[in-house]
Amino acid sequence: MTNAQRRLFGTDGIRGVANRAPMDAATALRLGQAAGRYFNRGQHRHRVVIGKDTRLSGYMLEPALTAGFVGAGMDVVLLGPLPTPAVALLTRSLRADLGVMVSASHNSYEDNGIKLFGPDGLKLSDEQEIAIEAMMEGDLTSALAAPSKLGRASRLEGAQGRYMEAVKASFPRGRSLEGLRIVVDCAHGAAYRVAPTVLWELGAEVVSVGVAPDGFNINDGCGSTAPGQLSALVRERRADLGIALDGDADRVVLVDETGVVVDGDQLLAVVAESWAASGRLNGKCVVATVMSNLGLERFLNGKGLNLHRTKVGDRYVGEAMRERGCNLGGEQSGHLILSDHGTTGDGLVAALQVLAVLVEQGRPASEVLRRFRPLPQKLVNVRHAGGSPLEDERVVEAVAAAEAELGSRGRVLIRPSGTEPLIRVMVEAEEDSLVEMLTARLADVIRRAAASPSRVAAE
Repeated sequence: MTNAQRRLFGTDGIRGVANRAPMDAATALRLGQAAGRYFNRGQHRHRVVIGKDTRLSGYMLEPALTAGFVGAGMDVVLLGPLPTPAVALLTRSLRADLGVMVSASHNSYEDNGIKLFGPDGLKLSDEQEIAIEAMMEGDLTSALAAPSKLGRASRLEGAQGRYMEAVKASFPRGRSLEGLRIVVDCAHGAAYRVAPTVLWELGAEVVSVGVAPDGFNINDGCGSTAPGQLSALVRERRADLGIALDGDADRVVLVDETGVVVDGDQLLAVVAESWAASGRLNGKCVVATVMSNLGLERFLNGKGLNLHRTKVGDRYVGEAMRERGCNLGGEQSGHLILSDHGTTGDGLVAALQVLAVLVEQGRPASEVLRRFRPLPQKLVNVRHAGGSPLEDERVVEAVAAAEAELGSRGRVLIRPSGTEPLIRVMVEAEEDSLVEMLTARLADVIRRAAASPSRVAAE
């Protein structure tokens, strides 16, 4: 199934501007009713867990989802603000039929989103999302429970503690973070309580920022998509490492002691090399997306390891990991999936795996975390008002010309965003000047095609 067959769900659940369709209370209610019906199988008492991040609109969407699920006969367990990986974990540990995370990840507070997890703690497949969409568009009368069969809603006390203990258990037994000064930026998001606590309980001296959410400041000039503040603070406080999470804490980027940002590709290289050396890397393979730098692939190949690429989206990374028997995968953006410790991306667990390497080697982060020289790579987002600019004849010809010019010296990747009306243009090559020139050329052609559509390329 393709994204074109899904109208509500994108690459990471449903997302949009809060209080506007599809991210409004009415849609959330129908989603609860439809998903409740879809997962209402068997004679047992059905249960769904719901977590959220700290944005204001969570107060609107959480009760709307709750009403939908209760009306479909499912008991609802409310977790409050918790990272996305905590929802996946608790879905499994509580033997729930479904898990829901209300978050727009790294987006600003104006947006929100809804992610669904099956009873195995895995994100739903395309087929499952399409089936739920079809139910939402139909008559949901049959999904409504009789008055005597309505569900109940309750809040789980100690949800944060359960998740924190699981995260600490992922750190090697017998080691600690004593002697390390760590700055952690929680993006005023879902990990604002748990991340600093975990690091402190493992022995680190912790400097916390982004831990005062007010409903509006999530990801605002902070977190993994804006690590500038963190870089400055790491240098100012002479910290050993900086950790930047995003709004729902399923992604992470690090900052070394010199203030240099370390992306997900480098983190994959660090963990892969460490796990391979200790015999923990299953299948001698790593899964990443088409966005990951060619330098990562060359580094892994030099270590006798294989890199398998998927389309963008940590859900697709996870699916490929299971198909190939890999236990490590991720995205350049910092979504790292370590399937020995969880079913979805977990920024805090990923950071601890890297910290374990730092502790083991006893060297500065600037030495340990730079495993390869990345090829020059540039990503430009071109906003459009709809239509199919990528099918325009001018765009098709321009892409073909750029690929011919690059040959084996680099890559061109152009794809629509799964969550926003954007076309993402990425060029990677050996020379910076060539990257700049081709990126600008392709972005300009796409802008013109979006503004004034021409002929559509032949099939």
